[in-house]
Amino acid sequence: MKAKKILVVTAAGSGVRMGAAVPKQFLELGGKPVLRRTIEAFVRACPDIKVITVLPKDHIPFWKDYCRHNEFYCPQTIVTGGITRFHSVRNALAHVPEDSVVAIHDGVRPLVSESLVRGMFEKMESGRIRGLIPVVPMVDTLKVLDRVRDDLGNEILAESVGERVDRSRIFGAQTPQLFRAEDLRAAYSQAFDVAFTDDASVAMAKGIPLSFCEGERYNFKLTTPEDLALAEMIVSCQDRAVR
Repeated sequence: MKAKKILVVTAAGSGVRMGAAVPKQFLELGGKPVLRRTIEAFVRACPDIKVITVLPKDHIPFWKDYCRHNEFYCPQTIVTGGITRFHSVRNALAHVPEDSVVAIHDGVRPLVSESLVRGMFEKMESGRIRGLIPVVPMVDTLKVLDRVRDDLGNEILAESVGERVDRSRIFGAQTPQLFRAEDLRAAYSQAFDVAFTDDASVAMAKGIPLSFCEGERYNFKLTTPEDLALAEMIVSCQDRAVR
């Protein structure tokens, strides 16, 4: 029997850097809230997927009202987020059934493609992979810098002498990050550590082996107004291509 497919979409952040009055997961992108576009990408890729949406307690009534008034009837379990992403995912795991493959995805990565989602679940179905992370190669030149004081006492950035970064070995991790449910439960049974920046780092700390696949440039996280503007252009081009 095939494992159940579960999406845990984390949307419990405050979005301070976006500088908007509305939380960034609810900002409109091509006429729809970012969060809706994110969920729809997974439902199109895997119509049988079960959705668990993690939101701050104060945002849950807004999202429920939106779904009801805009006929967004995607079956979803709505879970209250925690004080960190780690705690939010841990809360969601209480609603994850046994014998399932879980995709954890940032709610503000709405441009993830159906092919990436579908392909990652297919790789997990082999049974040989326990954790699968999409990555993209770094294209910028990287510098190792130190914060130092100049002659006037001002803090400046200075390049560390002799330290170079081999860009060919540096990759940026994206979401969705896929795991077997039992491995996720084991990983998130650990005590919180500030070094846990994503699910992969939590799994690694528990000794769960990870596999990697090619991510997508357009699958970026909406963090700043510039990110949202770029996403609007991409969605506009995609919509014109469909017509």
